[in-house]
Amino acid sequence: MKRITVIFALAGAMWCQNLSYEPDPNWQAPAEAATKANPLAKKAGVVGGGKKLFLRNCVECHGGDGGGLREKHSADLQLPVVQAQSDGALFWKITNGNPDRGMPSFSRLPELQRWQLVLYLRTLTASSGRE
Repeated sequence: MKRITVIFALAGAMWCQNLSYEPDPNWQAPAEAATKANPLAKKAGVVGGGKKLFLRNCVECHGGDGGGLREKHSADLQLPVVQAQSDGALFWKITNGNPDRGMPSFSRLPELQRWQLVLYLRTLTASSGRE
């Protein structure tokens, strides 16, 4: 019975993930923002705070594993195309949002908290079997 529950849970997670996510080609951070270094990059201990912020602010659209939710048309944050972006670009996107795609601005969060979110995003990895 436990095995069946696990199979259904995994299938449900895959069904909800936004595997068809395509980045908005027009949503690019300016070069100055993209090259900005994360001031918390060497402080691994602050990733936990980023996870708390993610759970509070991002899960509703991106899901608990960052895989994106199909019904919300949200980004799959595990994809290489997302993970390959610079810390500065991710910070800029979190700060400014993308109203054309429904991503709100999180400029209301203190700057260091937004950098913590970037650190946490770096911990999100593709589920086994996904590319």
